[in-house]
Amino acid sequence: MLSELLKNKRLFYQLYNIDKETAQRYRQWPCPHCGNPLSFANYDRKPRGEPEGIPEEYFIQFSLCCGTQGCRKRLSPPSTRFLGRKVYWSPVILSIITDCQNHFKGKTLADLTRHTGISRHTLKRWLGFFRNTFPASPTWRKIRGYVSAYVGNDTLPSSLVNYYLTIKSKAEEALVSCLTFLSGDFTMYPEIRAG
Repeated sequence: MLSELLKNKRLFYQLYNIDKETAQRYRQWPCPHCGNPLSFANYDRKPRGEPEGIPEEYFIQFSLCCGTQGCRKRLSPPSTRFLGRKVYWSPVILSIITDCQNHFKGKTLADLTRHTGISRHTLKRWLGFFRNTFPASPTWRKIRGYVSAYVGNDTLPSSLVNYYLTIKSKAEEALVSCLTFLSGDFTMYPEIRAG
């Protein structure tokens, strides 16, 4: 099952490095509001679900801020580790919901809670997010056409993760690629940014 990958510190290391490189690329751009330079204004997060012993630096949310008086606007680069303001790490949410959709059809939320250790309320929120909110989001509407038509909006995220599992040789590569795609980092996909 995909959630077995969550025990692997290397996964979190890869995602941290992707986010760091993305933030450094975005840092080189001018402020989108006034055109002046951007500076790092990172902050700590306290996500849940990581393996024990991962370094504290992995908990940093990369953020940029314009230093120009009168502007001071923030810019959050895309992240593979954090899904908006959600409390759990992105790979945790994606893996557990995908496992639920792939392997636990017909099971109750109580069964899933016992299996995952995550509250019923949290699982319901995650399922609702992927069923209702994410398919209507600007990010998904922009990138939707760049994956197979077999990826169904009504079966997200499992159909998207399963798509990546068919085109990558290892499950870890598939999860990392899927999270990078879902982050909406259009600098990684020039054809999307140009469109």
